[in-house]
Amino acid sequence: MQSAFYERTGRAVDVLQIADLPDPEPGPGELRVRLRFSGVNPSDVKARAGLRSSAMPFARVIPHSDGMGVVDAVGAGVDAARIGQRVWVYNAAWGRADGTAAGAVVLPQAQAVALPSNTPDEAGACLGIPAMTALHGLLCAGGVAGQRVLIAGGAGAVGHYAIQMARLLGARQVLATVSTPEKAGVALAAGADAVVDYRLPDAAQRLRDLSQSEGVDRVLEVDIAANAALDLEVLRPGGAFVVYGSGRAAFELPFFPLIVKNLNLHAFIVYNLSPADRRHAEQTLTAFLARGALHHAIAARLPLAEAAQGHELVESGSAVGNVVLQIR
Repeated sequence: MQSAFYERTGRAVDVLQIADLPDPEPGPGELRVRLRFSGVNPSDVKARAGLRSSAMPFARVIPHSDGMGVVDAVGAGVDAARIGQRVWVYNAAWGRADGTAAGAVVLPQAQAVALPSNTPDEAGACLGIPAMTALHGLLCAGGVAGQRVLIAGGAGAVGHYAIQMARLLGARQVLATVSTPEKAGVALAAGADAVVDYRLPDAAQRLRDLSQSEGVDRVLEVDIAANAALDLEVLRPGGAFVVYGSGRAAFELPFFPLIVKNLNLHAFIVYNLSPADRRHAEQTLTAFLARGALHHAIAARLPLAEAAQGHELVESGSAVGNVVLQIR
């Protein structure tokens, strides 16, 4: 099978290789997915670049945790009826050497989720990290029904899903922050009631005015290190500060605004959702997909042979939406 892989960390063009590798075989409790698309996410790019650690976790890494394909083989204990099923997969490269940037991947059967027939193939490669991050960030801590919600980075891969999902989950107002007029258009088209350029000196006041001076009930934050001050200004007392990302490993939060507003800080990484939280999010996502309720923003579709270019596109931050690699 054709595969993209690296044997040392570094720049994508320097370390990503393309070669044929043997097909993997499923063991007990596992299945094999013949992949059609592989999703490229910021976490994949950071791991390949060695930003978390320059040490290789395995001698060779096939990157990418998200993907879509068709089950074509099962191991002992897995229902053979799953063969032929269209699925989306998650956590393929989380703590594992072999991700989805290849012709096939073997996974524990729970990590391959049935994809509704009306969902495009390439969209299936956008669900494990972007869609599930957005959904859990809105479902946790009591959900968003009847709430005012602020989505940071409303045109990003997670933010675009989050705006749509907040509306579907019954939020009464959905606000978003963006950095360009183009991204403002994307967020508004996704269903945001209003958008604000977070770089403006009066961004916090604009957001408070949009919330009728009440403040927002929840912020879903992509970069707490950069945006914490703004978030703390616009959250109402007792609000939920839900965080899934940071541009820096270390940052400071002012103590007084946290306690005087009785704010609730919820930080999570989608790879480590509890079984109950994952089931809830998967079931909710499947229902949305089956109804055709979600628009999937695909910024670029590249062949597997151009994996390095896909990484560079994600790394640059210029992609407005998801970047996927077509395997076949």
